[in-house]
Amino acid sequence: MAFDSLQTIVEACGREGKGFWQIVMEDDMREREVSWQDSRNEMYHIWDAMLLAAATYDAGLTSKSGLVGGDGAKMEAYQKQQGEDSFCGEYMCGVIAGALQMGESNACMKRIVAAPTAGACGVLPAVLVPYFHKRGCSLDQILEALYVAAGIGQVIALRSSISGAAGGCQAEIGSASAMAAGALVHLKQGSPEQIIHAAAMALKNLLGLVCDPVAGLVEVPCVKRNVVGAVNAMASADMALAGITSRIPPDQVIDAMKEIGDNMGAAFRETALGGLANTQTAHDIARKLNGDGSGPGQA
Repeated sequence: MAFDSLQTIVEACGREGKGFWQIVMEDDMREREVSWQDSRNEMYHIWDAMLLAAATYDAGLTSKSGLVGGDGAKMEAYQKQQGEDSFCGEYMCGVIAGALQMGESNACMKRIVAAPTAGACGVLPAVLVPYFHKRGCSLDQILEALYVAAGIGQVIALRSSISGAAGGCQAEIGSASAMAAGALVHLKQGSPEQIIHAAAMALKNLLGLVCDPVAGLVEVPCVKRNVVGAVNAMASADMALAGITSRIPPDQVIDAMKEIGDNMGAAFRETALGGLANTQTAHDIARKLNGDGSGPGQA
């Protein structure tokens, strides 16, 4: 990738008179030596996979561990029953349901899109699929939003990490939330500056989030954290569109995430040794699943 910061993408937008998405797309074309059509087709395949994963959610599936399954259907039923009487409102309840369903599909080994990781696969589709179906935006707009998300994710991966094992869940759900926030701002025709400030605010809100998977599985609390990432993205996008900015520049927020991740104890970086994974209930679950009297890291 030619860009080592979000600010350099924004500067390229101003210098070349192009949108954030276009700068990212052209960078992809140069890096992979592909045509405009080839790049777009690849992004379309990603979007098509997200749509298919959302459409084929199976409420009857349960993960092998038995920890995950059916909650997305419960949330969808609640959404239909309560409508605007729910605390979050009908639309946001749909986003919550979508995040749960995609996370459950991942745990049940269905086909999903790692965005940027499998553990954070529910965030982007949870905000983009309902928008596509209910707000009447075009396919081109969605693909542009995905390029925006990709550009944000690439800079985060370069300057920090998108890996829970390297930086905690802030690096997975936090990155996904930042990507989704930027994508949503684009869909509302926000400026490049608003895009990166939305991403910064989303990431700031999740700094320090640990990765503590119960029994070492990407299920608890991972699936429900996708909900937090999606809702956080929506709030951050609206703040940015309202003209609110991150007091800490976006690239410095990413650098702060790296510092936090580097200083985070190993117990909180996907080892299942700390946090929720170290509770009594989690140990009981791990022993039951392992069948040998030990949980992760306890043998």
